[in-house]
Amino acid sequence: MNALYALLDSPGTYLGWGTFQIQLGNLIVIIVMIVLFVLALLLPFPGERGEK
Repeated sequence: MNALYALLDSPGTYLGWGTFQIQLGNLIVIIVMIVLFVLALLLPFPGERGEK
């Protein structure tokens, strides 16, 4: 348990562009959310093909 706490206690990796700075983990979560949102817009709803 102490080893896990030591891993979680370390500082995160930050990326910066000028005055903008974001943690790498947060950036990954944001990218995954955007990808899922775009997929939800582009993929058709199930069961709606050919029903008019």
